[in-house]
Amino acid sequence: MSTSWQPPQINVSQISVRPIANLRWWIGGLLFLSTIINYIDRQTLSLLAPFLKQDYHWTNTDYANLLIGFRVGYSIGQTVLGRLVDRIGTRRGLSITVFLYSIISVATSLARGFYSFAVFRCLLGTTESANWPGATKAVSEWFPKRERGLATALFDSGSSVGGAIAPFIILGVYFRWGWRLSFILPGLLGFLWLFLWRKVYYTPQEHPRISQQELQMILADSSDTAQVTTGKGQQPWHALLKLPQTWGTIIAKTFTDPVWFFVTDWFPIYLVAKGIPLKSGLIAVWIPFIAADLGNFFGGGVSGFLVKRGWSLGSARKSMVIFGGIGVLLLIPTLFTVKLYLITLLFALSTFAYASFSTIANVLPSDLFFSQSVATVSGMSGTGAGIGTILAFKLIGYFSDLPHIAASHSFDRIIVAAGIVPFIGMMLVLFLVRNTEATRHGLVRPI
Repeated sequence: MSTSWQPPQINVSQISVRPIANLRWWIGGLLFLSTIINYIDRQTLSLLAPFLKQDYHWTNTDYANLLIGFRVGYSIGQTVLGRLVDRIGTRRGLSITVFLYSIISVATSLARGFYSFAVFRCLLGTTESANWPGATKAVSEWFPKRERGLATALFDSGSSVGGAIAPFIILGVYFRWGWRLSFILPGLLGFLWLFLWRKVYYTPQEHPRISQQELQMILADSSDTAQVTTGKGQQPWHALLKLPQTWGTIIAKTFTDPVWFFVTDWFPIYLVAKGIPLKSGLIAVWIPFIAADLGNFFGGGVSGFLVKRGWSLGSARKSMVIFGGIGVLLLIPTLFTVKLYLITLLFALSTFAYASFSTIANVLPSDLFFSQSVATVSGMSGTGAGIGTILAFKLIGYFSDLPHIAASHSFDRIIVAAGIVPFIGMMLVLFLVRNTEATRHGLVRPI
């Protein structure tokens, strides 16, 4: 009796793809790439500004207004789009915002004058602002708390790397094909990243390529976090604003971030004002970004090392605040030289010091405040930094356009202010960030 052959029955649900080892770090790498593209995109205008100013007869005040338009959109967008990412999820939220800012970047190539550039820059700032809250949310989903600091440093370092390589990409395209293609290219990179993002990113619970060991580690940490309670309710805004620690945190960002954005958005124009052709100064443009990247890890690493050596948390953090506040003063000697290597060296040392200070400014909310108030105070400091940057850009545009000052000295007052303001911020932070009655009453953490 013959029997027909029957194929084996396979349970499709039991088929599993091979897991990727340390998948969370591949996710971190994607976030790093996103930040690189984000910064290449935003640096395009500042790198092309010396040429666009001539083509469209912009003054420094006009250029400052374009930068302010970006900052206004960026400041508003962080709050609005951060909320959107929380509501619809990291994967969808970053997909939408990267898609939008990539379209806007490409569309900027159609700009025909000041007002069309202003509209595109404001829209670009609004949509690009989602990168940091979105990446931070992704880190919180994928990394245990002991690794979140390193993961955050990884994606945040993309800003320095993007700023460092942008001159070679953007100016290389400009000198060969013109400025319009220079705006198109970052948008195309954004679409390429979006394709990878949609292929790779899911939450750990939904990802088909995560190992059980890695998933259990992430979920166990989430469970531990969920069980931690401080016993302190969320403090209202007016109560937080009565605390000196809140103002110390706000000042730490407000008095430092405008200096960094001066470097990122005005450094090429400063070099041209000093009589240095941008072609010969191409290498100089990226060096401060690398220095800042190193400074970020230096500030966090050294303060952590000092805590391990027995320093109090406050003393360790303040050591980096002092280092940064004094180090940024090295911007001022650039007034007395036109040698490219000296200007580059001084800017690099200053941005290294700034980044050490900035790292502490970013970590102060979690050092000082209970979990229910950390994001609120961090948002306050971000708002302060945004307002400070907008005011700084208005003043930079005004003072650099004064008609009775020679072009080579048009930035003198600005450089002096850029060196002194973080130093003043350092002194205020040292005074305000301390243990007070609020600490003894359990309103803030001891430091």
